[in-house]
This record gives sequence, C-alpha cells and structure tokens, in this order.
Amino acid sequence: MISSLSKFALSTGAAVGALLALANTASAFSFTTNFTGNSPKGDIFLESIQIGSTIIDQSVLSYVSAANIVYNDPYTGGNSGAASADIGDNATTGVKVEDPSNGDIVTNLGNNNLNNIIDGEDKGSFVIDLTFNKAFNNLFFWERGMNSRLGVQFLDDLGNVIAGTVLDSSTWDYAGYKIDTKEITEAQKVGSYGLNLADLGVSGRATTVRLYSEKAFNGPDFKVAGATVPEPGTVIGLSALAGAFFVSRRRKADA
Repeated sequence: MISSLSKFALSTGAAVGALLALANTASAFSFTTNFTGNSPKGDIFLESIQIGSTIIDQSVLSYVSAANIVYNDPYTGGNSGAASADIGDNATTGVKVEDPSNGDIVTNLGNNNLNNIIDGEDKGSFVIDLTFNKAFNNLFFWERGMNSRLGVQFLDDLGNVIAGTVLDSSTWDYAGYKIDTKEITEAQKVGSYGLNLADLGVSGRATTVRLYSEKAFNGPDFKVAGATVPEPGTVIGLSALAGAFFVSRRRKADA
C-alpha cells in the first residue's frame, strides 16, 4: 500500500525532487521586526516591518486566512507527528494542538502575535497550502531556533509546482526577540527572513503558497506574513540584495 505522503510525492512528479535536489539555499534580504512585548512566554505583537526606509504597518500586512493540510505525519503521542500549533506559555491568543486542523493553522498564523507559531517536529514531514487575506509580492518568515529548513513552493492553477526554494534558518538574521512556548522548556532565539517573489520568477502578486518540511529539515517552527511593497525601486533593491534563488518550472538551537 502506498502511503499518503508517497501518493503526494508521486502526484507532484519530478518537480518536487528537482527542487529538493537542485535548489540552492536562498540568501535573505534583511528587515527589522518592530514589536511590543518581549516576554518569551507572553504575547509579542508585531507592530510593523521596516525594509530600508519603507515601513509596513501590521494592519496592511497579509495574514493567513485559510489553510489546507495536504499531508501531516500522524500524531501518535510523544514527539511524533510533524506540524502542530504552539503558543507561548502565557500567550493570550492562539491554540496549542498536537494534531491541528486547518482551522488551528489559521488561528496561529492569522494574527500578529509572534508567539503563536506552527511547531515542526524534528523528524516530521508536512505539506500545507496557505491562503492569505491580501495579495503579496513579499513574504516575511520568522523561525524559532534558527537551525531548521523550510520548503517554499508556488503552484499554477493546475496545481503544478512552478517555482520554489528551500530556506535555511541558520543563515537568517536574529529578529531581536526570543520565545518560550508550551512545546519547549527554555527561550530560544527567533530568526527573520524576507523573500521577494520576483527573485523566484513569480511575477506580480500571489495569495497562496505551499510550505513543506521533510524529515531531514529538523522541524521548522515558524510564523509567516506577506505584504505588497509598493515602491518599484524598493522591490528592485530587494532583488539586488537577495542571493541566488533556484527557479523551477514545472530545534531547535540553544538560546
């Protein structure tokens, strides 16, 4: 019998294999995370993102409004499973769920509390499609631990992978805060990373992205938001700062 994950791998064909085998790790463009609250166990609310002289207020950011869990390793207790919903011990928003539903994913990624995340188990695999409430041409990632990888893919209308990369959070900038969630026992640094869609060959704007993790990715623990950066000069500047991205056609670190 072919497992659900094997069926997914077969259905996406050689594109996924090519992305994993050939993609160079993308280099980040830097941005500043402005936030209020800095208790690792409590609420840490994103107020704005600054890229050079451009300030993007959290009210105009794109947040996840729908999720489709294509695959998630089953949770059977202990450190089994893959993607779970996790929050700071004293956070006032979000949910802690080991075997999350689509709605649980949206609850944790659909707000500006940086201490509401998706927690990836170290050896787990998941594939999740995320839809945002506003179109974006840039994505902003935060990852707790700064020692994991996270796959990013864009699909065409037929579900074919047209562009993608694998992000390595060990190369990311320190975002300026730490979090201590219910899944762990001590505060860990959070890294930040900016991804410009144009550098992946994705023209215009998008509303949906596929994120995935494989068993060798060391369980990314992440938050993501999007935005349309309006100034063409700013977008060009971000392209120049970004490293070589692969384009396809078709934990936890110590504090």
